[in-house]
Amino acid sequence: MNIIYPVIFTETNDKKSTILIEIPDLNGFTQGYGIADAINMAKDYIGNALFDKVATDIPKASRIDSIDLKKSEFAKAGKSFLSLVDVDLDMFRQIEKSRNVRRNITLPQWLDDMSRKAKINVSAVTQNALKKTLGF
Repeated sequence: MNIIYPVIFTETNDKKSTILIEIPDLNGFTQGYGIADAINMAKDYIGNALFDKVATDIPKASRIDSIDLKKSEFAKAGKSFLSLVDVDLDMFRQIEKSRNVRRNITLPQWLDDMSRKAKINVSAVTQNALKKTLGF
């Protein structure tokens, strides 16, 4: 599901090229350094804010022409501009779920000793075995 929200970017013109970010429909705030980072931070905020929401719980996006930059939280911090930012929520969820998590497993001592001696990556072997077992 691709979602699009209007986002207010405010350039502060400091040494780090900080851009303050407001996502009015989600009451969200973040910041980035330079425009590329700011867009990525806006996407990350939107994705995380909606990560566990079902489609019926996702707030409707405002019309871009209904956003007043003068009422922005950061209006006095620098020059503001408005842009639409899209997030593929399904893809975002998949990427977030693919991050590694730490799990403890129990092995017989002799098997642990042999795998260490053979310099076998037990995590990789376990992942491959699980993927095969699950049909991936």
